[in-house]
Amino acid sequence: MPQGGIESVLVAGRGPAACAVVAACSRLGVKAVAVHSEAERSARHVRLADDAVLLGPAPAAESYLAVDRIVEAARRSGVAAVLPVPPALAGNARLAGAVVAAGLTWVGPSAAVLERLGGDGVEPASERGLLAWVTDAGLRYTTPVSRDRAAGIARVSWTPDEPVELPPAAERLSEIGWRGLVTVGISPDGELAEVAAGFSLDMAVLERAHGVDAVDLALRSAVRGRAVTRETAGRTPRKAVVVQLRSTLPPGSAGRVTGRLPESGRRTGARPDVELVAVSGYDPGDRLDGWYDALLATVSASGPDTATAARAASEVLTGLPETGVPHDGPEILPVLDRLAAGHAARRS
Repeated sequence: MPQGGIESVLVAGRGPAACAVVAACSRLGVKAVAVHSEAERSARHVRLADDAVLLGPAPAAESYLAVDRIVEAARRSGVAAVLPVPPALAGNARLAGAVVAAGLTWVGPSAAVLERLGGDGVEPASERGLLAWVTDAGLRYTTPVSRDRAAGIARVSWTPDEPVELPPAAERLSEIGWRGLVTVGISPDGELAEVAAGFSLDMAVLERAHGVDAVDLALRSAVRGRAVTRETAGRTPRKAVVVQLRSTLPPGSAGRVTGRLPESGRRTGARPDVELVAVSGYDPGDRLDGWYDALLATVSASGPDTATAARAASEVLTGLPETGVPHDGPEILPVLDRLAAGHAARRS
């Protein structure tokens, strides 16, 4: 049964995040139409989707981030809705407005709310933050998150052991009309640093901690008039860890994946109380194009405590075969080791 009456969506994004969204649409019975540039006609997110539409040339500004081309692709494909994946698109008020003006459903906060908050669509990388699903009744599945960073990019995110006080401004998101998923950065003084829509790379922390599907939540929020206060039959929140495996090729350099990255899908951990999910953006033989983000795969795990979740994620990344492209796995594993030992990871 299509989710909330939405039978088809244009998945605006690429890489592992788009692969995860396309797979979720398949589970929910929603037709997923991918978009791609001329450089990624056979990318993994394209192969997974039910259909695909060419946006334009390789530069992201002329394809993946081009508002007019995304809206035109949605029209041509005949989808009912546009589901933006990265914060750069999900926080774009112009795109949100253009999608609605075209008579399509926008899966995310309204253009008016995005304009009001002045979001810049940046993937939040503050050392502290929170994730939530914002409904008419307020924040649901509120999940504090801590991050270890390198060069300003989060590479490991986890649910902290210490209590986190929410900034009052976050609690007011529902009052100003925000609906759907939100990723919030918290500044050192406890105020809001960033507010982002879409499927931030941290969103799997919320999914693993609460046992929910972020795409399900986003689609439920997008259907006007549909009750969205009903919560999925839940469980006591668990501790979760998410790892973002990136290529370390020099910026602008291309490569080819020759070995298998963490295999996509849910898997059973060494312990029955561990949930483990991997999402790869590439299969052996795929080209890693120098035009785009170097994210290769994500691995997320949940367990009764952060240490257990960190150990499960570490097991997936330890002893990866030769992948054909260099990656930051050797830098990530010590971060997971510290979490597995019960220590807060050192932030850089």
